[in-house]
Amino acid sequence: MRASEVFNRIPTLETHGTLETEISGIVFDSRKVTAGALYIAVKGVVTDGHAFIANAVDRGASVVVCEIFPEQLKENITYIKVKNSAKSLGKLASNFYGNPSENLQLIGITGTNGKTSVATLLYGIFKELGLKSALISTVEYRIGDEIIPATHTTPDIITINKLLAKALEEGCEYAFMEVSSHGIHQRRIEGLQFSIAGFTNITHDHLDYHKTFDEYLKIKKSFFDQLPASAIAITNGDDKNGKIMLQNTVATKKTFAMKTMADYHGKLLEADFNGMLLNFNGKEFWTTLTGKFNANNLLLAFAIASELGQEESEILQAISRLKRVNGRFETMRSDGGIFFIVDYAHTPDALENVLDSINEIRTKNERLITVFGCGGDRDKEKRSEMGKIATRKSTLTILTSDNPRTEDPGEIIREIEKGVEPQNYSKYTTIPDRKEAIKMAIKFAEPKDIVLVAGKGHETYQEVNGVKQDFDDRKIIEELWKMMSK
Repeated sequence: MRASEVFNRIPTLETHGTLETEISGIVFDSRKVTAGALYIAVKGVVTDGHAFIANAVDRGASVVVCEIFPEQLKENITYIKVKNSAKSLGKLASNFYGNPSENLQLIGITGTNGKTSVATLLYGIFKELGLKSALISTVEYRIGDEIIPATHTTPDIITINKLLAKALEEGCEYAFMEVSSHGIHQRRIEGLQFSIAGFTNITHDHLDYHKTFDEYLKIKKSFFDQLPASAIAITNGDDKNGKIMLQNTVATKKTFAMKTMADYHGKLLEADFNGMLLNFNGKEFWTTLTGKFNANNLLLAFAIASELGQEESEILQAISRLKRVNGRFETMRSDGGIFFIVDYAHTPDALENVLDSINEIRTKNERLITVFGCGGDRDKEKRSEMGKIATRKSTLTILTSDNPRTEDPGEIIREIEKGVEPQNYSKYTTIPDRKEAIKMAIKFAEPKDIVLVAGKGHETYQEVNGVKQDFDDRKIIEELWKMMSK
């Protein structure tokens, strides 16, 4: 593909060289440059790609896109100056891959909690309906039945376009994608055409990155602000920030809610650890998923599938056949009758939702033991709040490690402890080693007791000082209960 084709509809400030140069690919990491590639110098959070232009040229780049020309321009290399490299990158990637988001139905899910669940549920619903689709989530990428390991909640814009182009080639009509606040802020969705945008909720999270809640809110809102008039925006009517998401959007506005009037209304009729009886828009159905938070996730998935033209009754039948999302209220039962729940809850709101769901289901004859920690090098403000919630709503809480990264696990635990109220001091203990913490929970638990292991969910590693060590809560639980039951 020639540079002139890649730059179709993209404004430029200055060009040195010819636009007839052939391009073999697009990269923004100079280490990935191969012969004939277009290298775009992007100013990132940590590094500035302009510092690596010479390296990109040495590696074989034929076209360089940048905001500032280097002092020395090499012959036979095309240099193109743009106003904003990050913004141009999205459009260049879309053009290079044939603008795939314009040729299928791309659905983006944003919010603090529930993004993975809703995107994965939609993928599952459409698979049950016999419709081929793609999934771009924290856990994995899927194109039809092919599974590709995920790298980020929202991958870079080149990877997204490459995945969407492949999805089109494989005959996919739909693509369901998580849209994180980091991805929005870093322009990883720039140039994509969304058919539907869904909003789950917004709570305290990622303030290590966004610094203030207002900034976090504005970034989420900007996703809806940028939607075209042809798109549909569906927000949570039970969340006070749902209306804020819709304030400036030109997209068609829709709502879903469990508590208030909405275009898509749901009721939770019955719930136990095996599932829920729900009513969506006057139609009752059973699902193996459980918990109020999952009822909300299912309602948004139902609303989106309906807006995509699927029959309500068929959607509900498909939901009834779905299995739970890995690491999201995933249940296990030991031979000794201890009930385990593994959940990704790593924010105050998510942890409270899971604990509330368990407490609403249990008869109170069983004890609830919670094992959790907080990630290192992340938002510190939520730690004490999570400590307060866990000890208030559990019989016993064991504070432990959860990806301490470069921080001291003991210091993280001490910050969680600050939120524990005096009346709950006797209801918690600290065991920094996560495996030992789970072992203690199993040792303490009696038949019919419930053990919640929260924070990691689907993750299969523990990150310590930059090294990811194998650690899967589900495997550890199974290994320990079998060993301890002998």
